[in-house]
Amino acid sequence: MPIEINGRTRELETPIMLGELIDAEVTDRRGVAVSLNGEVLPRSDWDTTTVDDGARIEVVGAVQGG
Repeated sequence: MPIEINGRTRELETPIMLGELIDAEVTDRRGVAVSLNGEVLPRSDWDTTTVDDGARIEVVGAVQGG
């Protein structure tokens, strides 16, 4: 089942929880925001939301600098 994460197509063999997918993408969840199909999801929903076929996911992290 294909999904899109940060503009890249990824093939998943089985449904996966969003939290598992985020953990595979980033090493630390702090400072991270996630949108699923154009809607920002609260962190409390990440581990209970299933990623469905054709999902579009954006994972962005805050960057500190000066």
